[in-house]
Amino acid sequence: MHQYELMVITRGNLPEDTVSGFIERVTKLVSDLGGSVDRVDHWGKREFAYEIDHMREGYYTVLDLTLGGEHLEEVERQLRIADEVVRHKAIRPDLRRKRVS
Repeated sequence: MHQYELMVITRGNLPEDTVSGFIERVTKLVSDLGGSVDRVDHWGKREFAYEIDHMREGYYTVLDLTLGGEHLEEVERQLRIADEVVRHKAIRPDLRRKRVS
């Protein structure tokens, strides 16, 4: 099991309750795969630095996960095919801290 930080950017034209429901689906997927979501930090709607697929804003959410590496691939696959998601990125923050030190 590893610690991951997952940022998900969902479409800005969605209602806020749809975004919350989608994040709950991601949380359920992680727990179904044997992991846990330690923290959900919803940043709200933010403007993009540049236009992505004719969109100028989106909802940013950061999730701190504990999950096996083989299961992270399934979470990322689900995010790739979800219509709500504009972009996503998963990192291992413990590895990033080691490089900075």
